[in-house]
Amino acid sequence: MRVEQRQVKDQPLTVIIEYPEYDRTVDNLIRKIKNMSISFTGRSDGKTVSIDISDIYYIENVERKVFLYSRKDVYRYDGSMADIEGAISDTDLVRISRTCFMNTSHLREIIQIKNSHLEAVLDNDEKLIVSRKYLKDIKKIFRRKLL
Repeated sequence: MRVEQRQVKDQPLTVIIEYPEYDRTVDNLIRKIKNMSISFTGRSDGKTVSIDISDIYYIENVERKVFLYSRKDVYRYDGSMADIEGAISDTDLVRISRTCFMNTSHLREIIQIKNSHLEAVLDNDEKLIVSRKYLKDIKKIFRRKLL
């Protein structure tokens, strides 16, 4: 693979991907580039910030309030889980329970625990419970990454 870059003044950021054959690597690269443009607006300590989807570790609904969790910070999101679900199709965010989405790009391991549940350990050592009901969605993302 060859990577070239050049600055072009007064033009928007443009990515051109040339490939001899469309394969899974090309597909993953295109998906990752598209995901870079997805962000959510959150509030913390009186400030409103834009959080890129790649910086979100998980999103959780707690008492009808939606929170975005990054490596170290937590932000309040004014939208609903349905708003998020509509925006994250074909991304690394996947629903792991009725109240939580997890970013699988930050997933370090999954551990079997009691009561037919799984524990997801993220690369910041955060632990999340994965409901059996949503396990197939996680597996689907892993298959897409591996193929």
